[in-house]
Amino acid sequence: MNDLTVTGIVIKSEPIGEYDRRVVLLTKEKGKITAFAKGALRPTNRFVASTNPFVFGLFELYCGANSYSLTKVEVKDYFDGFRKDVTSTFYGTYFLEIADYYGRENADNLGLMRLLYKGLTLLLSGERPKDFVKTVFELKAIMLEGEFPEIPSGEDFPEGARKALKYLYQTKPEDAFSFTLSDETFERLKKHARTVCRNTFEKEFLSLAMIED
Repeated sequence: MNDLTVTGIVIKSEPIGEYDRRVVLLTKEKGKITAFAKGALRPTNRFVASTNPFVFGLFELYCGANSYSLTKVEVKDYFDGFRKDVTSTFYGTYFLEIADYYGRENADNLGLMRLLYKGLTLLLSGERPKDFVKTVFELKAIMLEGEFPEIPSGEDFPEGARKALKYLYQTKPEDAFSFTLSDETFERLKKHARTVCRNTFEKEFLSLAMIED
């Protein structure tokens, strides 16, 4: 059969020609894949809303010789809040950029997808500060890819921050945000996260520049 159904999140969407869209999905079953949505730029097209970034759902695809074509989308969550809050949009887009950076076709990206979904949910719910969600997302994403350096052992690194890093190593992606730190300890953890990111990511994320500005 040439049909495939995947559970995924739209992490990138861009126009192709005058009326079509190219979408990149981070999926449970196939890792990161690219699909084409015919006519998705037409105002009345059935894919006009379901191929936007942040959309989470079931995507039915036709598998051609060299590409996937979108045939149906069952949306589970549009994450509409990102269209209403510019600050959240910057953070959310940064998460999508990291997912795009680490996603690989036919790779096991389930942990990354779960981390992404939970991170986006928390950004919009306001349950945790955005800087906290961002810091945890960065650290856990790098850990999932096996690129995290050794946990600092020096006396200048707070024990609370060290315990937080150990917790992140051991916990499931969807549970990564379930801890608390004092303001002082969190600031030290956040500083460490920025150092690790600068030493790990081999690209500049446009949305990160918007957050920092």
